[in-house]
Amino acid sequence: MNCGLLGRHLTHSYSPQIHSHLGTYPYGLFEIEPEDLKDFFTKKAFDGINITIPYKKAAVSYCDSLSPQAQRLGSVNTVVKTEDGKLIGHNTDYFGFASLLQKSTLSVSGKKVLVLGSGGASVTVEAVLHEQKADVVIISRNGENNYQNLHLHKDASVIVNATPVGMYPNNGVSPVDLSLFPKLEGVIDLIYNPARTKLLLEAESRGLIAENGLWMLVAQAKESAEWFTGAKISDDKISHIYQLLKLQMENLILIGMPGCGKSTVGKRLAEITGRKFIDADAAITEKVGISIPEIFAKGGENAFRSIEISVLSEICKGSGLVIATGGGCVTKKENYPILHQNGRIIWLKRDISALPTDGRPLSQSNDLTEMYHKRAPLYQSFADLTVDNNAQQEETAERILGGL
Repeated sequence: MNCGLLGRHLTHSYSPQIHSHLGTYPYGLFEIEPEDLKDFFTKKAFDGINITIPYKKAAVSYCDSLSPQAQRLGSVNTVVKTEDGKLIGHNTDYFGFASLLQKSTLSVSGKKVLVLGSGGASVTVEAVLHEQKADVVIISRNGENNYQNLHLHKDASVIVNATPVGMYPNNGVSPVDLSLFPKLEGVIDLIYNPARTKLLLEAESRGLIAENGLWMLVAQAKESAEWFTGAKISDDKISHIYQLLKLQMENLILIGMPGCGKSTVGKRLAEITGRKFIDADAAITEKVGISIPEIFAKGGENAFRSIEISVLSEICKGSGLVIATGGGCVTKKENYPILHQNGRIIWLKRDISALPTDGRPLSQSNDLTEMYHKRAPLYQSFADLTVDNNAQQEETAERILGGL
């Protein structure tokens, strides 16, 4: 059996990894340009394929028959070749979004749900929501309901983002301002890179339910694998694979006082987990071409913090990294969403008496006890996990991994 994913740009696809947990069939990537699509389907050199942007609608015309769901949605993301060479098109995104909606625990029956975007993903989301008796309003750039008259829908209970706004590498932008919706209960964003878009970060800050699209990606793959193999797969697999991927994609970000061991522990964590290690202070030095003490001497702390925000913004777009931050990054609230968008933030604590000061301008010019008491509440507010680092680095690394 020969399976895989068809699309135009597939470099960062997680599909092969997901399907490795769903079956024993080989699963490759088929990067095809639009002019070669017809030839690809004519040759039929596959037994089953998934289809992603931009070919979900185009694939319909190459199928000999469609499942009722694919027919209804006018979109295909799974194609299976029968023994006699016929191509049957399915749509497993419907199951994927329905499963994600169930995971979110959001109830949509009888409630207004805004779906941002009017493309192929929006059509699938709308179909699921209608099935669950939601009052669905599609928000598009030029339609009757658009981003200029959102005030007409301030009674919305749920928002689903089916646009690419906020997706890597264009992190940090949001399609809407959630302050416009006082009755909002939750937000679902189909984007999963970054794990928390600006839209989801705002939802979290307001205490709302916030879900990204990773669960949907895994759930639709599960149903695709069932079509490939003809065998039922337990829904428990979705949660298992989701947790594996979530942990793998998550950055491990170390914060704490200067000299608390972030770089040492970070390097050990990277060795244990096979991740890339990045020292934010070293990245700053590399970017500006002078040492941190020289940056402070020339421009003071404000100049350094501006550079730090810029460097962290680029570093933290990545996934699956171990990142050691500078001790004072928490003094700028702008850094929290930057670190949190893809990361688990870990506060390393070490006795003040054990903190070195060499090469650390603020540590040398300030009383460390006073500095700690000012920063401790900030470290606490940033941290997802707090770990004592008065022991050996190996023990600290094990504590961190045990707390994930």
